[in-house]
Amino acid sequence: MSDPFIGTWILNVEKSQFDANHRPQAGTLVYEIDQEGYYLKKAEGISEKGEKVAERPERFIPDGKDHPIPGMPGLSYLVRRPDPHTMTGEARREDGSIVGGVTSIVAADGKSMTVDSFGYDSQLRQFKIRTAWDRQ
Repeated sequence: MSDPFIGTWILNVEKSQFDANHRPQAGTLVYEIDQEGYYLKKAEGISEKGEKVAERPERFIPDGKDHPIPGMPGLSYLVRRPDPHTMTGEARREDGSIVGGVTSIVAADGKSMTVDSFGYDSQLRQFKIRTAWDRQ
């Protein structure tokens, strides 16, 4: 069975639930796996203001262990894969407090994905959003 996360996903704006500070016009999410078994996630899109935006690429492995976040001293991430269609992740401070998290679920037919995210953006504004994605 191939991994249901791997591939290119297009944001379905109409089916997504955004907060006041996070209302993109468009988005693309790409998942790949590297030679070492780590997921590579790249996200880019168009902001509410019509500006191109790109998140910092992520490299992670769903092994349930803490890993340091490159370039962010004092922060680590932990990703779990409770079943083949679900991944959960959280970012934590050294004291164990959670600063952000995500749950991604690919539908059984593999054609859509729902992502629930919470945390703080680059301006330290708290957010909680649900995005819907369609496989390209």
